[in-house]
This record gives sequence, structure tokens and C-alpha cells, in this order.
Amino acid sequence: MKEHRPRVALVTGSSRGLGRATALELAARGHTVAIHYVASAGPAEAVAEEVRAAGGHAATFGADVADAGACAGLLTEVVGELGGIDVLVNNAGITRDALALRMKHDDWQGVLDTNLSSAFHLSKGALRGMLRTGWGRIVNVSSVVGIMGNVGQANYVAAKAGLIGLTKALAREYGAKGVTVNAVAPGFIDSDMTAGLPEALRTAYLAQIPLARFGEPAEVAKAIAFLASDDAAYVTGQTLVVDGGLVMP
Repeated sequence: MKEHRPRVALVTGSSRGLGRATALELAARGHTVAIHYVASAGPAEAVAEEVRAAGGHAATFGADVADAGACAGLLTEVVGELGGIDVLVNNAGITRDALALRMKHDDWQGVLDTNLSSAFHLSKGALRGMLRTGWGRIVNVSSVVGIMGNVGQANYVAAKAGLIGLTKALAREYGAKGVTVNAVAPGFIDSDMTAGLPEALRTAYLAQIPLARFGEPAEVAKAIAFLASDDAAYVTGQTLVVDGGLVMP
């Protein structure tokens, strides 16, 4: 009888921040985790070592997911080393902010390629294995700005809104095959990005959040882990907003 392996989770952009927290949370729940990075091999290996120190299993993989060919190569490497991909968390993202009239084409395209197109290419590749096993979870990390918009981030907002649309399309296409596809839309989360906010701007943002604080990466990671679990078997095509009440329909 073939030995059953632990579920494998690929988390893109997991050398730091929200991706790191998600990788650690999934590892704590028994997943073998593929830690992905673009240029930060050292931090990625540190995350993998943290997983191993806690008794889990992890491996690191480098790839520029803005490139479709690199996405295919990443999937091949993960499957070859870890045996498959059961959970895909599309978290990789960059920002190149500017007002629309000042935004360069390369800054528009770069953000779309990294934040949105990568999720399509990786999902397309990972789905093949998920359909063979009849079980899979895809979680796309969007943002509240993809719902409400934001000044100076036309590229980022378009990409994050696109992830929500992609989520719904894939959920409808593959739900009957045992694959759920959902999105998480974080609000303001304590991170390298928010740490650099001017105090006046930080105070203004906090005033709009009913819970009166920024979120922690681990709080978003737990939401992602729920959507990746058997407990969320009847949840698909949804966007779970984790923002302290900032955005309310």
C-alpha cells in the first residue's frame, strides 16, 4: 500500500511578513511547506529552519513568479522534491506606487505580472495535480484596497481586485472536482510597509478601524489556514476580509 504523505502547501512570497506567518501556521497544522522567495534566500532558509525546529517539514524554492516560465519551473521543482501540491497560497506581491498620470508602464505591468498573473499561472499548474487527487485548496491573498480602492495604487488595486475575480472564476470552474478557491483580503497589518508610515497617517488610518489597531500577520495566517483546511470544505468563491472592521459592505 502506498504510504500517505502529509499535505504539501506552497506559499509564495513566504520569506517574510504575511507569507512567513502563513507558512509557519500551515506547518504547525501538519503541512509540509514549500517556502518561496525571489531574492531573499537567507530569510527563506531561516523560515524553513524555524519550521524544522518546531518538528515540521519545509524546503525552500527560488523563482521570479512575474515570469510564466519561472512559475512552471517552480511547480515542477516543488512537486519533484515534495511529491505534490495540495494547497497553494498566492501571496507574492510588490508595490510600485504613483498617481495614475505619473505611473510608468513598467510599474503598471510589473505589479500586474507579480501580483495577479503569477496567481493565474501557478493556479493553472497546481490545479492539474489537485484534479488528479480530487482535493485541493487555493487561497489568493488580495487586499481591502481591491474592494475600496486607494489613491496612488491603480496598479496594485487593479491586481488585488483581479485576484477576487480570478477566485470566483476558478471556484465555479473546479468546485465540482473537489477544489475550493477563496481569497483573503487583509486590511492594515503590522509589517515592514506599515512600520514606515508617518505617524500622522498611521493615526488617521487607525481612526477608521473599529477595532482601533492594526492586525498581526498571524491573524491573517489563521484565516488562510482555515480556508486551506477540511473545515472549510463548503466554502468556495468567497473573499474573507480580515481588517478589524475597516471595510463593511
